[in-house]
Amino acid sequence: MGEASRRRFLVSGKRQKNQLELAFGGEGRGEAPGVSGEGTEPLAAERGTESRESTERLMEEVLEGENLRKALQRVKANKGSPGVDGMTVEQLPGYLERYWPTHREQLLEGAYRPQAVRRVGIPKPGGGKRKLSVPTVLDRFVQQAVMQVLQSKWDRTFSGFSFGFRPGRSAHQAVALAQEYVAQGYGWVVDMDLEKFFDSVNHDMLMARVAKRVSDKRVLKLIRAFLNAGAMEDGLEGPGVEGTPQGGPLSPLLSNLFLDDLDRELERRGHRFVRYADDCNIYVRTERAGLRVMGSVKAFLTRKLKLKVNEGKSGVGKASERKFLSFRFTAGRELKRGIAPEALGRFKRRVVELTRRTRGVSLERMVAQLTPYLIGWRNYFGFCQTSSVLRDLDSWTRRRLRCVAWKQWKRGKNRFTQLRRRGVGKDLAAQTAGSPHGPWRISRSPALSFALPNAFLDSLGVPRLTATKTP
Repeated sequence: MGEASRRRFLVSGKRQKNQLELAFGGEGRGEAPGVSGEGTEPLAAERGTESRESTERLMEEVLEGENLRKALQRVKANKGSPGVDGMTVEQLPGYLERYWPTHREQLLEGAYRPQAVRRVGIPKPGGGKRKLSVPTVLDRFVQQAVMQVLQSKWDRTFSGFSFGFRPGRSAHQAVALAQEYVAQGYGWVVDMDLEKFFDSVNHDMLMARVAKRVSDKRVLKLIRAFLNAGAMEDGLEGPGVEGTPQGGPLSPLLSNLFLDDLDRELERRGHRFVRYADDCNIYVRTERAGLRVMGSVKAFLTRKLKLKVNEGKSGVGKASERKFLSFRFTAGRELKRGIAPEALGRFKRRVVELTRRTRGVSLERMVAQLTPYLIGWRNYFGFCQTSSVLRDLDSWTRRRLRCVAWKQWKRGKNRFTQLRRRGVGKDLAAQTAGSPHGPWRISRSPALSFALPNAFLDSLGVPRLTATKTP
């Protein structure tokens, strides 16, 4: 088959699926739960233990056909950039069609060797950079397959107060539980932030916890290989000596396993707490109790888990003065979920960046680029209970877009023409077009509000952050 013919063959979804079915084998027993951002399961979960004996042939479960198909589907849906080998997600199915039998044999024999991850720096909201590790798409596929099987076995054993990177659980549920604690009178919070947690987990301690749950030596060897794969950064490859590098499908599950010790300790002490990944809040009644808890929990993390608390981000304070997952709780007679000031600042900076008048794109194109950000932001922060804040942001965003239109109309003559074309009276149009005021002030003028009403912006597809219409 020629190269052009082979590519056409790979594009054909049905034929490609048939080939992959031959490579992956027969039908399986079902899908392991995947990681979900939202969920409707109860906050409390019955906690059990996982039998180590039930994992003696875990690799066979990982390589079961249906599990592999689900893993491939997830990797393709997540997209992502290539790893050190340059292979894209789109190229993965064709590669598996040809080479999967070889890799499958390597996995069964315990001889699979993952490649180094590609290390990139992602700017953090508060400054600095977060190190993100990008495995090759093949390694992401293998990790996903392993994660699905392990998660289906481990997740039910985790704490009901842990919400990060777990199926059927969400940040919204974590915030709601924290709000419930505050409403019950636990108005002081011990805000624990672990310093570079994903980069500092001790591999031996982590693998000891995995080995308590997994008896298949091939899987243990594979997980260790992923942890030790090393990283390529600025053209240089370094060893992987600690941490569960962010970017691979296995990292969140392994991190939850490691921090399960913290959850069990807090439960044993009877604390009211919420944990989302490496962000843990403990709620107490008084400042004195909070300081005592901070000291004892910090000592536990340092001695037992060899982890370091980020002193700059951690602290004891009133729940109304601390943020949790970018939300805050309002002080006053009625307890409400609000949006943290830092999150509001990030929102405005991003919208300003996307609606900068000097970008040289049409208003329609600008709206198309802005829309995904607004929808994603609304899906998360729409959980707040301060609708007036959302209405203000809606109004502010529309003013930004009116500024863009006014700037793009450029000169007074064209501005007058554009206003008249949109039904503005002759005198008002002339007065506004000749105004010496800048675009921001003009954006609230009667003429521009009439010429570019919210209905017009709605017709361009500008999402609203509120369910109700803004004036």
